[in-house]
Amino acid sequence: MATKTENNKSSANKSGEDNNISPSNTNQQTASSSESKMEDSPLHKFFIDALKDILFAENAIVDALEKMQEAATTEELKDAFEDHQLQTKKHISRLEKVFKLLNKQPEKKECKAIVGIIKEGEDIIKSTEEGSMTRDVGLIIAAQKVEHYEIATYGGLVQLAITMGHEKAADLLEKTLLEEEDTDMLLTEIAETSININAEQED
Repeated sequence: MATKTENNKSSANKSGEDNNISPSNTNQQTASSSESKMEDSPLHKFFIDALKDILFAENAIVDALEKMQEAATTEELKDAFEDHQLQTKKHISRLEKVFKLLNKQPEKKECKAIVGIIKEGEDIIKSTEEGSMTRDVGLIIAAQKVEHYEIATYGGLVQLAITMGHEKAADLLEKTLLEEEDTDMLLTEIAETSININAEQED
C-alpha cells in the first residue's frame, strides 16, 4: 500500500511539473493580473493625469520664482524665493522618480490653475511700484496662492497613492507636501514680522 501511495504522489508531482503549475507561479500570475487591472482603472488613470498636471506646474513655478525673486524688494524675500526655486527643482526630480516607480514616462499636462495663478503674480509686479514694500506684500500673497494649490494637490496625491498601494510613491510625495507646508509658513512669518508693517507705513 505504501508503495502505491508513493507512486501516486510521484505521478501527481510529475503531472504538476509537466503543466508548470506551482504555488509561486500562480501567485505571480494573480499579482500581475491585479496590477494590470489597477492600471486600467479610472482612479489610476486619474492619478497619472494628476501627476502630469503637477509636473507641468512645478516646471512653470521654477520660471515664475525667478521673476518673483528679481521683482522682490527685500533681501529676505529674494532669498526665500531663490531657496524655494532650488527646492522646486528637487520636487521635479522626485516626481520623475514617482513616474519611474509606476513604470510611466514623466510627461507634462498643462495645468490651467497654475497658469492663472502665475499670471496673477505677473499682474501684481506690473501694478505695484518697484522697490516698494507693497510689491513684496503682493508677491507673498501670490506665492502663497501657489503654495496652497500645491499643498492641496500633493495632499490628495499622497492619499491616492496610499489607497492604491503605491507606498514608495506616497513617501516621495509626502516629503514634497511637508516642504510646501514649511515654505507657506515661512512666507507668513516674513510677512508678519516686517513686510506687512513696513508696507502699511508707505505713502
